[in-house]
Amino acid sequence: MTGFEDHSPTPTRAWVLHPEITSDRARRASGPALEEAVALAAALPGLEVVGAEVVRLPKARPGLLFGTGKVDEIGAKLAAQEVGLVLVDGHVTPVQQRNLEREWKVKLLDRTGLILEIFADRARTREGVLQVELAALSYQRTRLVRAWTHLERQRGGLGFVGGPGETQIEADRRAIDEAITRIKRQLSKVAKTRELHRAARKKVPFPVVALVGYTNAGKSTLFNRLTGAEVMAKDMLFATLDPTMRGVVLPSGRKIILSDTVGFISELPTQLVAAFRATLEEVLEADLIVHVRDISHADSDEQARDVASILGELGVSETTPLIEVWNKIDRLDEARRAALAVKAEREPDIFSLSALTGEGVDTLLAAVSAALDEERFELDLHLGFDEGKRRAWLFQQGVVESEEQVEDGYRLHVRWTARQESRFREI
Repeated sequence: MTGFEDHSPTPTRAWVLHPEITSDRARRASGPALEEAVALAAALPGLEVVGAEVVRLPKARPGLLFGTGKVDEIGAKLAAQEVGLVLVDGHVTPVQQRNLEREWKVKLLDRTGLILEIFADRARTREGVLQVELAALSYQRTRLVRAWTHLERQRGGLGFVGGPGETQIEADRRAIDEAITRIKRQLSKVAKTRELHRAARKKVPFPVVALVGYTNAGKSTLFNRLTGAEVMAKDMLFATLDPTMRGVVLPSGRKIILSDTVGFISELPTQLVAAFRATLEEVLEADLIVHVRDISHADSDEQARDVASILGELGVSETTPLIEVWNKIDRLDEARRAALAVKAEREPDIFSLSALTGEGVDTLLAAVSAALDEERFELDLHLGFDEGKRRAWLFQQGVVESEEQVEDGYRLHVRWTARQESRFREI
């Protein structure tokens, strides 16, 4: 027996609840939603999910979320199962959280808190750690009821679940504001370093292709298949968090930079959308976006809509070319695979494949080559001496065919794509 096994802590027994508010017409299907919530819980080390259920209610009660009868019923189950943590798949107000914790004598975490905890556990880069902490502080600031115990804990995380420091220490608003200011200062330094790296990459005329998709759609498996890298790829929500970039040589001989990004999820905490905007800047700068979907998932269409919504929130341009990949066809039966293949053939920018087995990957690479080989046209430009930034950008992009210095600036002849012209106009 190893030392780890000798000293491993007893897992926290957790119970997952998905409140299905029947008056909410925009609610998600309860079955897949509960499955996703359980998968989120399983993605966090140290938890053992011993029960999960959908709780139907006409509307959320302000004080306890659920009716008193349901609170008592659930409380009896939690006591019988010796549950230490309840995960509510939805928004829970600070008042509801405090009251339910008192009623059930357990810790309680809502969807936002759980996702923040997972992100904190997975962040590896300096920037990722800072961004998660900033998002967590913003979340805590709205409630001021959680303990700052994460500094005392061996495992990564934010202290919502528990650890050596179990006491509930009320966070002081001024202390949080000071911590937020400090982290923003540190992030600005990291951002400057990242900007230098990005500027260096821009000098290399390789297009960037960004893999995006719902969490657990298979982006990292596809990334590993295309690059030969060993990025962590597991059947787990948020298996990878920090973005990874690798060079890939296409069959045409052209070299590209492939970027694997954090997976998206429905109802992503607004704090994380803001905090991880910088991490996802590679998507904003991408020449081509490859949207990877788990086509075998029951909620694949809804997941795709969530991804499209988050891309819009991030500010991704509608003019950025996008290829859609229907991944995990190896999980489908022959009839479903044949039907999807026919459907994909009718759409020029949709490709079905299995990142696990490699089936269909060659066709995708050919499509990536074709998408990047955009039609180019020529144009004469005139720039003033005070437009050095725009002139430098043109040379970084390698689109300048000739240049002549004239009395009031520069006359340039460029050969570029419509997308490059659009970017130039925004500088």
